[in-house]
Amino acid sequence: MANVVNYAEIYINQLRELYGQESVSDPLYQSNSDIQIRGGKTIKIPTLSVSGYKDHIRGSLGFSAGTYSNSYETKTLDHDRDIEFVVDPMDVDETDMVVSLANIQSRFEKTQAIFERDSYTFSKIYTEAVRVGAEVKTTALTVSNILADFDANIEKLEDAGVPLDRLILFCTPHFRTLLKNAEGIQRTLDIKQGGGIDRRVHSLDDIGSIVTVPSARFKTAYDFTDGCKPATTAKQINYILIDPECQVSRDKYSYIHLFAPGSDSRTSDNYLYQNRKYNGTFAIDELMKDGCIISIGITSKTFTGDGSTTEFTLPEKPSSVTIVTVDGTATTAYTYSASTGKVTFNTAPASGKSVVITY
Repeated sequence: MANVVNYAEIYINQLRELYGQESVSDPLYQSNSDIQIRGGKTIKIPTLSVSGYKDHIRGSLGFSAGTYSNSYETKTLDHDRDIEFVVDPMDVDETDMVVSLANIQSRFEKTQAIFERDSYTFSKIYTEAVRVGAEVKTTALTVSNILADFDANIEKLEDAGVPLDRLILFCTPHFRTLLKNAEGIQRTLDIKQGGGIDRRVHSLDDIGSIVTVPSARFKTAYDFTDGCKPATTAKQINYILIDPECQVSRDKYSYIHLFAPGSDSRTSDNYLYQNRKYNGTFAIDELMKDGCIISIGITSKTFTGDGSTTEFTLPEKPSSVTIVTVDGTATTAYTYSASTGKVTFNTAPASGKSVVITY
């Protein structure tokens, strides 16, 4: 075996196939093929604006003057990650090859790398959507209202001129179940040979691509300190309905190397596996504002008033509070501090009264 093996080069086709099969965010990495990131971590996306027609003046030798302006959106890749594993050759031998570099590589890609790529991508789409002012919904979805919600989304996107045949609906398994059982939906059952009945919803109206995302990979925020875990402030994303052309997702750099024992002084008699991935996701601002609609779940905490307590703490420290009710009645007689997570009432809720804080 060679002292150093470049897995990224040797297995590039297998890795691409693995990500294509296992990574549910992969379609977002295939859009805007004309935008390439080379020689740096930032790119400039040109935005060109031109004026419209003016009335023509007959008998005049001149034409009406038009105007144009050009500006740039500067975008930066922000997800640069690495890991290395030092493997003692005796561990390989004594575990009957269970602890082998091939197994470590396979397990890492399937349980860590792909999970993180999807989680990062969808949470960054959410962050970018909020930043540019795209619609983010918090209405609770049921079998009764899910189709009305969908119709409202399609109407808004179509009115904005978004090509419906490009849209992708990313959604949780729960959302897909609601959709399958939605009131008023009409379906054609496919009864296959052998008596099987396919009740899945493969497409809806003009949306030809519905992608189911495991709920663990579909949160609004993640903690990437050690691996990838939902942040304490994370909310569940129900769906992202998006034109993939309104965003850019790119893998800029992939480095996967295996060093055999004795390769250099650092490896000593160990195997050394190194993996680095550099990628990013960002909005094309003027397109994402109209080309993306997101639905997220809401979280609530319930407290009980005692007639004297005015402060109630949300351990997650959400960035904002949506609504506060006391004994079922909404109130605005409070202040909220995101730095401490404390909701402070002007007057203490009465003893025994239910205090529900939704965020």
